[in-house]
Amino acid sequence: MTVERTSPKPGVAMLRLTGAAASASFSRASLPVIAKAIDEVLNDAEVHALVITGEGRFFSAGADIDAFAASIEAGEAPALIRDLTGHLHPLLLRMRTSSTICVAAINGAAAGGGLGLALACDARVASTDARLAASYAGMGLSPDGGSTWLLPRLVGTQVARRFFFDNTIWDAQEAYDRGAVDYLVPAEHLIDTALGVAVAWSGWSEHVREATKHLLHVESDNDLATHLDHERTLIEAAGTTKAFEEGVEAFLARRRPKSD
Repeated sequence: MTVERTSPKPGVAMLRLTGAAASASFSRASLPVIAKAIDEVLNDAEVHALVITGEGRFFSAGADIDAFAASIEAGEAPALIRDLTGHLHPLLLRMRTSSTICVAAINGAAAGGGLGLALACDARVASTDARLAASYAGMGLSPDGGSTWLLPRLVGTQVARRFFFDNTIWDAQEAYDRGAVDYLVPAEHLIDTALGVAVAWSGWSEHVREATKHLLHVESDNDLATHLDHERTLIEAAGTTKAFEEGVEAFLARRRPKSD
């Protein structure tokens, strides 16, 4: 079980979940390793984008069911769940609020907490082998991993409701048609496409990335008047940045702005 970090493009890190990190991501052994690897990328000032992918049939396939069975036998299932969500939920929030652009390159099954990991990213690129599943109801569990907050914002509340209560599995085409993934490509183009999105989206200034992600993250919590005030504060702050000066100069010169 490991998380392999590479730097396939300048300013872009890629994390590949392999072995148990992909097939049983959410165990007491795997999840701290995944969280630490993602945190290191988010805290790296030289990295503006992160691509997360898996191995073989799995992007991130959720919990270790054998560990669940053992925890039931030992009478410690709530403690295990508390430990796992204690790692996962703060991690997802950091991904959502970081200036780092996060892209999920979904090569296979994204299920349970792995679904939440994919949904928490800023963009999702799926290969034709991808599958999305909640899988909670069949286990007698309510959903977690932010999936009941994130998925309705992509596909609508009632579509998400059916997804959870039907305990369904979306293949790559249905996930794309529903809007749960942004790009659908053949498996051989998955990583190149994800890297292309990562490079393009992370090419904007840090303020643009962080403020835009933040505004989109909180928009459903604000009424319009509050949100307009929020936008005003952030765009005023942007007016003090070198990126704004460069953007205006580039616009007048009819050229692309230089990235950070």
